Amino acid sequence: MVRSDPPAHGGRLNQAARRWGIPREQWLDLSTGINPNGWPVPSVPEVVWQRLPEEDDGLAAAIRGWTGAPEAAVCIPVAGSQAAIQALPELRARCRVGVPHPGYQEHRHAWQVAGHRVRRLAIEDMMAGEAWLDELDVLVWIQPNNPTGVGIEPARLLSWYRRLAARGGWLVVDEAFAEGLDSLSLAQWAGQPGLVILKSLGKFYGLAGLRAGAALTDPHLGDGLSRRLGPWALSGPARYLMAQAIADRPWQDQAVARLWRDSERLQTLLAAQGMAPAGGSLLFQYVRHPRAGVLAEALAEHGILVRVFDQPPALRFGLPATEAQWHRLSATLTKVIDRLIASW
Repeated sequence: MVRSDPPAHGGRLNQAARRWGIPREQWLDLSTGINPNGWPVPSVPEVVWQRLPEEDDGLAAAIRGWTGAPEAAVCIPVAGSQAAIQALPELRARCRVGVPHPGYQEHRHAWQVAGHRVRRLAIEDMMAGEAWLDELDVLVWIQPNNPTGVGIEPARLLSWYRRLAARGGWLVVDEAFAEGLDSLSLAQWAGQPGLVILKSLGKFYGLAGLRAGAALTDPHLGDGLSRRLGPWALSGPARYLMAQAIADRPWQDQAVARLWRDSERLQTLLAAQGMAPAGGSLLFQYVRHPRAGVLAEALAEHGILVRVFDQPPALRFGLPATEAQWHRLSATLTKVIDRLIASW
């Protein structure tokens, strides 16, 4: 086992409140990329709390219907895609793994601590041919990428998959931010040997605290993953609420329409401040800026929390939830940028 410091994440409001002396309830948290107007959670029947989860409750079939995965695929409920991210590296002998950089760091961390040789791949280099795949046994791709928002057409990803699979390799596709962007999903190809697709309810559904998601893969790899996760990997209440959420098509359609509007609004707002996004998704915008750290600190002084990255310097902005929050973000950005320009 290799020692490695765990990656930092957004949403650390308690830490921010202590550091800047601003009460938690006064913060505008745009650091997580989570839908701020998430699925309305109903009450959970008492019996669900009183019984152990049962795998034949129909959730796997509901996941198949939600994702469009074919019959050849196994659909495994997991405690958020994070559970699968941590378990997958334990299912292979030590090997060579490629992860995108920048990208969601838990992938790199999980493979690294399991003893695999991890190679960080610049996204622009990944677009230059396919020969680099021959130096890997496993490739992880985040679709669309977090934090840059880069999406790759499924045809290219499938070409990468076939090149890896021809010698027993894997392609792991993390679709945590793909909901509402159906043309980017590889779910319809799930079930082929060595192809793993991870889904999550944390982002689009705004249910990060539920810790619910799914892994779509082939029966052999799925059996290994299920054994690794063990019994009751997802709690009964989480299974119950997940089934309700993924079946709520009217809410999903309304959410997609709203998120498209809000995503475009955030792009426009940032561009008007001289911070045109370099990329993004339905749930966040990614801004490259040489003084990203300074901007993040200045926003935090006013109780607005964003994600900051240093390689390369960049900020990730999530979506405000209300009109008051939209106005607060706009006014604070104007104040902060005017002040910083004067000091530069």
